[in-house]
Order: sequence, then C-alpha cells, then structure tokens
Amino acid sequence: MDLEAVRTFIAAAETGRFQDVATGLAVTQQAVSKRIAALEKELAVRLFIRTARGAQLTIDGQAFLPHATALMHAEQKALASVRPGRRALRVDVLARRSGMSALLRGFHEARPEVELDIVGLVGIEPAIAAIQTGEIDATFRYVAGAQDLPAGVESARVFDDRLDLLVGPRHPLAGARTVRLPQLAGHRIWIPGVVPGVEWSDYYEELASEFGLTIDGIGPHFGTDHLMDVIADSSDVASFVGEKPRLAWPDGHDLRRIPVVDPTPVYPHSLVWRSDNAHPALALLRRHLAGLGRPIGAAGSWTPAAA
Repeated sequence: MDLEAVRTFIAAAETGRFQDVATGLAVTQQAVSKRIAALEKELAVRLFIRTARGAQLTIDGQAFLPHATALMHAEQKALASVRPGRRALRVDVLARRSGMSALLRGFHEARPEVELDIVGLVGIEPAIAAIQTGEIDATFRYVAGAQDLPAGVESARVFDDRLDLLVGPRHPLAGARTVRLPQLAGHRIWIPGVVPGVEWSDYYEELASEFGLTIDGIGPHFGTDHLMDVIADSSDVASFVGEKPRLAWPDGHDLRRIPVVDPTPVYPHSLVWRSDNAHPALALLRRHLAGLGRPIGAAGSWTPAAA
C-alpha cells in the first residue's frame, strides 16, 4: 500500500478540503486527487463524497481512517527501529552470564534511559562483519591485536576479567585458599563448548601451552547450571569462571571458588565498534566504560602476549 496516499487520505479526512491538503503537503491539488483515486481503486471502495463544502468521509472512509492512522504509527516505529539515535543500541556479547554482560548491566543501571538490544554472535569474525555492515553497533571481544581489525573498525581494552578456579568439595584443591597457576598442571580443567578457531579458544590454548595445563573442551555446553552439577559430583574436574558472573549453586553442591595467583589469569575484554558509527548511545557506552577505573594489565596478572 502506498503510504504517501494513506498520509494524503488522513490529511484530507482532517481538513475536508483537497486544496488545503495540497498546500500542506506542498503538492498540486491534482496530485492529491490522483493519490486518493489510486487508494480508492486499490481498496475498491469510495472514501470521500465530494460536496460543495468539500470532501466528506463515506462509511468506508470512516472505517478505514483508524487503520490508516495505525499504518502511519507503524511507519514511524519502523523508521525508529533502524535510525541511529532513535533505535536501540545493538551490542553483541559472547555469553549472557559473563563479564561482558555484567559490564552492560552496569551501563544499563547507570543510564536506564538508553534502550539496549543484546545479541550473541559466535566468533570474532562474524561480529566484526556485523560491525562493518551496521547490523550491530559494538561487540565485546578478546582482540589479539589491532592488526586483526579492518580499516574503519576500532577497539579499546575496557576490562580484565579475573579467572577463578571452580571445584567441588571432593576435589584435591577444595581446601586451598588460593592456588598458583603452575600448580594446576596435571589437573583436568573442563570448559565445555570451546570451539576451535574462535578467540576464546585461542586464549585457552595459549594459557594451556604456557603453563602445561590440560584444558578439556569436549562436549556441548548446556549452561552454567549443568557445569556446576558436574563439578559438584566430581573429584577430578575443575573449571575456570570469571569474577563478574554471580554463581548461585543449589544447597548440597558445596562448590569452592578459589582465586588463582602467581600469576592471575585474566581474560581481556575489548569493546569494538565502527569509527563512523554516529549512534549517540555508543558514545555514552564508551564514556561509561572508560570511567570504570579498572586496572588493565595489572602487575601479577597474565594475558596472552598478543593482547
């Protein structure tokens, strides 16, 4: 349906005079008449009765008017859904229960008036492609180096997420107050769902290689609850969890979250965006993250050399 014709019909219904509509829309009266005639032909009904006093709605015109108004409202919503500054800020996070998601929650609490649309893409390459096409405004990723980013795409390291060791009550390290990273060699560390070729897989491969760790990514990832169930029942399985996610396990699991030291592994989160993205909420998000005051690359921490 021609929305210009619908808009013209609404204006004619409000004024009752085609000449006034023509003046208001900056078109000729003949153009107004043609739009109304085309709309009547499409609907197969008469919308107006022409009288000496102007144009009056027929019964069909009266029936169509509220739906025509709804079409105009739908048009406005459709435009607002994609126009920067009027649509929601689209941000990609790797996992809903992660340090990245926690950063976004903090931003939402600080700026509740900013509408957010959270998406989850697998791998940095699809995320960067979505940045370039404008499908998303920003993504939180582990960026191995600025050289990996195409022209026009920028990144800033915004948060180092400390990794803790998660074990069950029967694990040999369950009683430790802290555990040294090299001390984990020989222990099975299970991180299900690690997909080869994606950036978090590269992170754990380098961590395992440098400290001789056994990191097992076998099996699908059924979520954090399943991971905690397995660890609670095991005497030899441990996992890494970030400091930001708040884990609440059932009574009886008695899990232990143990800080890792000498050095402390941290997962470096960077915000990635397109340089010419004009969405005003993106600037607000960047300022919020820059103002967190979190130490980046603190002494005693470990990140891959490429970070």
